[in-house]
Amino acid sequence: MKYMLIFRATDEAMKSMQDIDFDEMLNAMGQFNDELMRAGVLLAAEGLDDASEGVVVDYSAEPPIVTDGPYGETKELFGGFYLLNLASKEEAVEWAKRLPMTRPGVKTEIRRVPTIDEFPQDNEWVQKERKWREQTGQL
Repeated sequence: MKYMLIFRATDEAMKSMQDIDFDEMLNAMGQFNDELMRAGVLLAAEGLDDASEGVVVDYSAEPPIVTDGPYGETKELFGGFYLLNLASKEEAVEWAKRLPMTRPGVKTEIRRVPTIDEFPQDNEWVQKERKWREQTGQL
């Protein structure tokens, strides 16, 4: 099963991470990534650029309103993710507990990623996606 570990942090926690030496951060995350690779569970991992560099598309109006991001008020920002191939939610929790570079104000949300097999197989869009996944080596 696939599980996504989603990093969230308060504004204060995000600001405090700016004080961390970049080489120290790369080393800590690199070691953790290496553990995931050696365990054979890493499917993808990405961190995100500073939220102030993003935009938000708000669908509350027609046409949608685009504003510089992240939001009007933030309590937590999404900072990156890991996508892991694991046997259970409990295993995902154990990996999340080992994440480096954590501090007060940082959380990891864990969500299972459903597979295409869990959707109605007689749906034309599911069939098209399945074909695309097969053609691109994802199935």
